[in-house]
Amino acid sequence: MHAPTSPRPAVKKSRKAFWLKQLHMWHWMSSAVSLIGLLLFAITGFTLNHAADIEASPVVVEKSAQMPPALVRQLAGAEPADGKATLPDGVANWVEATFPVRASAEAEWSADEVYLPAPRPGGDAWVAIDRATGAATAEVTDRGWISYLNDLHKGRNSGGAWSLFIDVFAGACLVFAITGLFLLQLHAAKRKSTWPLVFAGLAIPAGIAIIFIH
Repeated sequence: MHAPTSPRPAVKKSRKAFWLKQLHMWHWMSSAVSLIGLLLFAITGFTLNHAADIEASPVVVEKSAQMPPALVRQLAGAEPADGKATLPDGVANWVEATFPVRASAEAEWSADEVYLPAPRPGGDAWVAIDRATGAATAEVTDRGWISYLNDLHKGRNSGGAWSLFIDVFAGACLVFAITGLFLLQLHAAKRKSTWPLVFAGLAIPAGIAIIFIH
C-alpha cells in the first residue's frame, strides 16, 4: 500500500494563487485610478524642477465697476470686529457676477475700503471696494497653463475638492506601490535581478542626497 499524499503542497499552492490573484487585481485597479494623476505629477515634477528655465509671461487684466446703492449700504453696515470677514452674501454674489474671481475668501476690512484677495492656481487676483462710493476695482493675473499645472501639483490655492483628490490619488499610489512590492516578492525567485534593481532604486537617490545635497 502507498502512504497517503499530504494535502499541504496543494493547499499552499492554492493559497499562493489566491493572494497572487488579489494582488494583481488591486495592482491594476490602483494603477488605473492613479494613471492620469501619475502622468500629470510626473510632467509637472519636470516643469517644477526647471521652473527657472521655463519663462512665463504673466497677463494682467484690470477691470472697474460700480456697485449698486443697496449693496453699498449693505457693505457700509457691516463692521467686522477684527478687521477680517467674508463679504456679505449679496456683495459676494455681485463680485462674482462682475469679476472673474471667487468671493468666498476672507476679506480685509478698513474704514475706507474692503480688500478681497483671490489667489488661484496659475495666477492671482484681488478686488478692492470703496466702502463710501461702491467703486470697485479688480486685477487678475494669469501666468499661463504651465504655472497652472505646477500649482495643481503643489495644491496651491486649489480648494478643498482638489485637496481631497490629492489625498485619494496618494492613497491609490500607495496601494499601487505596496501591491507592486508584494508582486515583486512573489516573482523574485524566477527573476534574479529583482532585488538588486529595488536596492538601486533606494541607493541612487539616497547616495545623491548624502553626497551632493548640503
